[in-house]
Amino acid sequence: MRETPEELKELQALLEASLSRSTLHLRSIVTENTLTAEQLTRILTGMCTLALSTVTAKGEPRISGVDGHFLHGKWHFGTARGAAKTRHLAARPAVSAAHMRGEDLGVFTHGTVEILNPEDSEPAEDWPDLLAYFKDFYGDFSDWDNDVVYYRLHPHWMTAYAPGVDKLTSALEEQ
Repeated sequence: MRETPEELKELQALLEASLSRSTLHLRSIVTENTLTAEQLTRILTGMCTLALSTVTAKGEPRISGVDGHFLHGKWHFGTARGAAKTRHLAARPAVSAAHMRGEDLGVFTHGTVEILNPEDSEPAEDWPDLLAYFKDFYGDFSDWDNDVVYYRLHPHWMTAYAPGVDKLTSALEEQ
């Protein structure tokens, strides 16, 4: 868990506000099976495959998989600078992302992305720390700043569904 107490507080407020703004149908499913910010950050460690949804210039939806890393209460992910999603995100930074583990966990997020290592301007202030994390996780291969573009998803809505939260957290304790 890399989150500060303030980041946990912000994430908890987001989770609660998102659920309160959800439809009655979604609340009837999720409310009794949701996670706290602290539980969520303990569960979402390492690489979590995300289904990432973008939109083309014609307004057509596109979905693809990315390696998601939940750091400081937000999703971070990368892709090749020449990927179609890179063009989509540059023109239309609104995205939806889903991380699911069978029927045990679903984390659904809507928001906008920020480029962490832009090609022609200064990187995000915390890019050196994030780059160190990614190099530690994946190994130090290739020219990171030229080959891969990384994003941070700033969520405006997020919910987490886990009908067996005890099963998820006890698995963590066994590791």
